[in-house]
Amino acid sequence: MEESRKLPELPEEIPEISKEVQKKLDALKVKLEQFKKSILKEKNNNIVGISLLPPEKENKDFINVLVLLNTDNEKDPISFIDRSIKFIEKQATEVDKNIKPRIMSLYDLKESCYDGKYEILRMIAMSAPIHDPMDVLSALRISEIHKTMSLKKFEKYIVSYVAAGSLFRGEKSNDIDIYLVVDDTDVKRMSRTELRDKLGAIIRGMGAQAAELTGIKKTFHIQTYILTDFWESIKDAHPVIFTLLRDGVPLFDRGVFMPWKLLLKMGRIRPSQEAIEMQMDIGERLIERTKYKLLSVVGEDLYYAVLNPAQAALMLYGIAPPTPKETIELLDKIFVKQEKMLEKKYVDILEKIRVYYKDIEHRKIQKISGKDIDELLINCEDYLKRIKKLFEQIQKKKDIENVEETYDSCTKIAREMIELNKIKFTDATLLSSFKQVIEKEKLPSHLGDILKQVMYIKRDYKTKKLTTQEIEKVRRDARIYMKNCVDYIQRRNLFELSKVKKEK
Repeated sequence: MEESRKLPELPEEIPEISKEVQKKLDALKVKLEQFKKSILKEKNNNIVGISLLPPEKENKDFINVLVLLNTDNEKDPISFIDRSIKFIEKQATEVDKNIKPRIMSLYDLKESCYDGKYEILRMIAMSAPIHDPMDVLSALRISEIHKTMSLKKFEKYIVSYVAAGSLFRGEKSNDIDIYLVVDDTDVKRMSRTELRDKLGAIIRGMGAQAAELTGIKKTFHIQTYILTDFWESIKDAHPVIFTLLRDGVPLFDRGVFMPWKLLLKMGRIRPSQEAIEMQMDIGERLIERTKYKLLSVVGEDLYYAVLNPAQAALMLYGIAPPTPKETIELLDKIFVKQEKMLEKKYVDILEKIRVYYKDIEHRKIQKISGKDIDELLINCEDYLKRIKKLFEQIQKKKDIENVEETYDSCTKIAREMIELNKIKFTDATLLSSFKQVIEKEKLPSHLGDILKQVMYIKRDYKTKKLTTQEIEKVRRDARIYMKNCVDYIQRRNLFELSKVKKEK
């Protein structure tokens, strides 16, 4: 019993593929590929891994190959293994008599781990995978290398290193889940939580090193538990810990994990009455939380989803941000009755959501069904589509107003400048007369171009689809035009005034 609890002998350094193995792998690539194809043709559905093992010291000419089988779907696993051994050995002999296959099922590998026989894991860590469709060999390699690194540094503290059950079911997954149990019973210099966090951070860092060392790209999840928390979770019947005990496979254990696993299997670990009541209470609380979330969907999310766009539409129209109550009134007054841009039913949708919001706020409504939410959601989506269209309508109206305002301002000041210079003109000759003033008074020539652009925009904006950006550019240019024209008129008026004073 004492011997079985001893720590496994750790290698001097992290296991890697030796140069000798790599050289041998290159030389035997063709034969190994031929062997792989010959056995996969018959046993493809059951073979989860083929790997070249390190050479034996006594028989260096032998080519040791591990063939890992999955027997979960076989009615008679024992006879299947016997047939597979005969078939694989025959194929190996036909390819090369020195190929010595070692056939093992995932079940046998798992049982070896249960019995504390970890030698095969160390062999897999030092092997060269040839066929690994489910990434089982890769997961075992990175786990064994990480385990070795962790034990070398924290041999005193780590009592169990456990792999998730999915690893030994031959299932393809996107990540590798590993659990460590750390003994915290004699910790004196720091708190248990601090120990867990510090060790956890270092061990996760080692996980990144192991992934880099092996070149395995899969996500390597490492969860660290302290022994006292682990024991409390067992007493409280924590579902995650029970699943770990039931399905987990120890890659290293100092007599902690396996006794608990066997006690659970024998039915000796039973949830306490307190744990049962706690799990029941969790269920009831989650139901209440779900009901609250459904209410908050209407009471917060949907309400503001329809209110904010309505306020934005009013702000675009030129009204300061109104209160929620005023928003509904103004939406109806301005866009439905005054501008006739919006249908009344969309104001009703906003009103209905606001009534829901207020009733939930005042606890008049304490329950809402998913069917009601679906109906409100459909209405809100329709409402938002219509509000987007309303934005376009408001923007178009604003563009028209901006064009007309810019045109009126620019032509009015042009008339003033022409009249100051006593030049006769008509609406048809306004532009040419303005250019005469520019030439006569030596004003910037681009002022005439801006007025021409403004006049064209006024003439074409109804027939041509001008963008808001194009109209804004004309307005910016018009502001420059207005500033120059106002400066000219003010200088001209001052000149005329000073002239009159001199004459007096």
